[in-house]
Amino acid sequence: MERKLNRLLETWVPGTVLTQRRLDELGIYRQLVGKYVQHGWVRKLGVGAYARAGDEVNWRGGLYALQTQLGMTAHVGAETALGLSGSGHYVPLGIRHRVVLISDRPERLPMWFRQYTWGVDLVHHSLMLFDSIPDDSSVPLDCSTFRVVMSSAERAIMEQFRLARTNDAIEHALELMAGLTTLRPSVVQALLVSCRSIKVKRLFLWAARDAGHPWADRLDCTLIELGTGKLQIYRGGRFNPEFRITVPPREGMPRA
Repeated sequence: MERKLNRLLETWVPGTVLTQRRLDELGIYRQLVGKYVQHGWVRKLGVGAYARAGDEVNWRGGLYALQTQLGMTAHVGAETALGLSGSGHYVPLGIRHRVVLISDRPERLPMWFRQYTWGVDLVHHSLMLFDSIPDDSSVPLDCSTFRVVMSSAERAIMEQFRLARTNDAIEHALELMAGLTTLRPSVVQALLVSCRSIKVKRLFLWAARDAGHPWADRLDCTLIELGTGKLQIYRGGRFNPEFRITVPPREGMPRA
């Protein structure tokens, strides 16, 4: 027991959660883990999840377990990714802030992750927004002793547009888009071609054009499926004939 414990503690990445699935792979089964917990060497976070005794673990260490041990697609996304990459209007600080996690396929986060008190307001969405995910649309979030997967700015702003369902949320997303002056046209192009949401593609392209971003001129819209018909995206907005959507009205402009 002692030899297994020493090997476990030596290889345990500081600040991360270990799941029972990973412990099983190491030959450390539930009964033995229970003894480690009883002796105070390991701390139980919930059913099937553990931390080293005395180790401070936050949501990033939990997300690390989801990605590396459970094979989940959950990642830091939308406005949280923009904020942590310096592309948003703020970087979340303080003991309570909102953290948005996005999954690329239908996933339900395990009970231990959902119920543990991480000290943040965690929001999780399974979006299935893209047919395929370009490699360069994911970036690592450095957490000192480990890394977790995070959306690039190009992908995060599309996730933010997908989540925007009210006028206020759309305006917030447009404010975020206005600051994205250095998006990579090749990554944007690949994501838009792969994107499943007509709403996101039309709104993204209009917002990029409206913000006057030079990178938008390098996109080939003929390769992007934009669908047919009109979409009411912004309630009470004005109609944009190019992308056939309602957008926020400007002063002196007629509403749709």
